[in-house]
Amino acid sequence: MAMKIYTKTGDLGTTSLIGGTKVSKAHIRIETYGTVDELNSWIGLVADQVDHKHSKKILKEIQDRLFTIGSSLACDPEKVSKMKIPDLEETDIELLEKEIDSMNEKIPPMKSFVLPGGHVAVSSTHVARCVCRRCERLCVTLREQNVIPEPLVIKYLNRLSDYLFVLARFLSHRLKVKEIPWKPRV
Repeated sequence: MAMKIYTKTGDLGTTSLIGGTKVSKAHIRIETYGTVDELNSWIGLVADQVDHKHSKKILKEIQDRLFTIGSSLACDPEKVSKMKIPDLEETDIELLEKEIDSMNEKIPPMKSFVLPGGHVAVSSTHVARCVCRRCERLCVTLREQNVIPEPLVIKYLNRLSDYLFVLARFLSHRLKVKEIPWKPRV
């Protein structure tokens, strides 16, 4: 018999952290890991639009790391979980930096700010970047409220948003789509 997807346990606006503690669905921790899940979905959409095998592989790695971050944020720090949750590692950040550097070597230098657009893959990557920045801001809010996420989480999200910005530029270059420079009205 298939397991039912609905449990009805959250019908009154609460949910459980890993460890069993009930919290409001409006709790900043739930907002944060929900936003990580949203980012993961955007990364999946970007990966579906990319024709570059290596970038697809890196995006799948990123999705795995985002599940790691979401799991870490969903754990009740007051209770020991029986489930082993993987940790981020400094090498995860180094991978993003290596990828940023590699793509930067293949694209022209920026001469102005660029507007998101020109191709659906480019625009989707910029949306993912913006959601990533929101994740980062929410994690900083958690830290400021002494609900401290794993220290590498904020660093990883910061680097990931940089990666997504460069990936958007790289995709523009690969797709031969002209970047749209921002021309401020003065």
